[in-house]
Amino acid sequence: MKKIGTIPVRTLLAAAAVVALIVAGVIATTSGSSAAEEKPAATAKPSLTVSAAVPRRVEMPITLAANGNIAAWQEASVGAESPGQRLTEVRVNVGDRVRKGQVLAVFATDTLRAEAAQARAALAEAEAAAAEAAANAERARGLQTTGALSAAQINQYLTAEKTAQARVQAARASFEAQQVRVNQTQVLAPDDGIISMRTATVGAVVGSGTELFRLIRQGRLEWRAEVTSTELGRVKPGTRAMVTAASGAQLEGRVRMIGPTVDPQTRSALVYVDLSPLPGPSNGSARAGMFARGEFELGASAALTVPQQAVVLREGFSYVMRLNPDNRVTQVKVQTGRLVNGQVEIISGLQPDARIVASGGSFLNDGDLVRVVEAAAQTAARPASAAAAAR
Repeated sequence: MKKIGTIPVRTLLAAAAVVALIVAGVIATTSGSSAAEEKPAATAKPSLTVSAAVPRRVEMPITLAANGNIAAWQEASVGAESPGQRLTEVRVNVGDRVRKGQVLAVFATDTLRAEAAQARAALAEAEAAAAEAAANAERARGLQTTGALSAAQINQYLTAEKTAQARVQAARASFEAQQVRVNQTQVLAPDDGIISMRTATVGAVVGSGTELFRLIRQGRLEWRAEVTSTELGRVKPGTRAMVTAASGAQLEGRVRMIGPTVDPQTRSALVYVDLSPLPGPSNGSARAGMFARGEFELGASAALTVPQQAVVLREGFSYVMRLNPDNRVTQVKVQTGRLVNGQVEIISGLQPDARIVASGGSFLNDGDLVRVVEAAAQTAARPASAAAAAR
């Protein structure tokens, strides 16, 4: 093997090959970098297709929210008036609607009718005695000028006449009392209404004054709303209220009166609202004792509003996504107020002429690029947008 100096030729050839490979790699890397620098950057793609909305200034109602209970307007207690009688018939039950004067229950009448017959006989006897005494007194008056009877005898006949008349009146009163007791064997409804409680049981012997039924007079209900003393001056008699019962029933009412006192513990007063159910299959499900929430309508005022879907809740704060001229969004913190028919009042944080994302803002972040379409186009593209939002 030939040597150049002290180094073999084979070693020199291998070193030259390694140097050539290194140079080729450097050239390839430089060429790739230049190509990458010369290649234009990829265009950014919008993250979501949205429609734009502009805040609107509308008249919104001013309301005062309150909680309370539904109660009967008035309850009538229906009890037994005839003492010591046995119930033979009960004709109504809880929940039944009754009319004034309707028979609710019937007591046994055998004993009372016998006593009434006895009182009638006593009255007839007293009337016969009174007729005889009246005839004697008339004859005594005729003989008064003749001297056939002494003055004492004449006074005796006249006194007997008055005594007999008094006995007739007493017998008549006793008979009428017995008739009243007989009539009291029928328990009558004192007013139109709904039976809310029943303790009457067939066969029971009850005393006078024992409560047999409880009646919601005229079926009227009221909402007893609790209003704080600071808000009490805003509510007046006649103020309209919309009430939602715990059962979901919708009721309309008017303030009848405001309680004269404030609870020293809660600093709230009761506001009494007469209720009437709105038309609807389930709006008759409100019951006395049920919890209900409602709002008093106190008027209306102008407000700047945006669609409810445009408001994004993050970390306990409200935001809207404002559209910039370059179709990028800016997250704007706002203060919200009333919510009516899907429109949210914006109290502060948003300019009246700002363009915002109408819906889907919860899928966007500050600085995202979006594609804005008109409302009609957005309606047609809604399924695709929804799919993109889901991704």
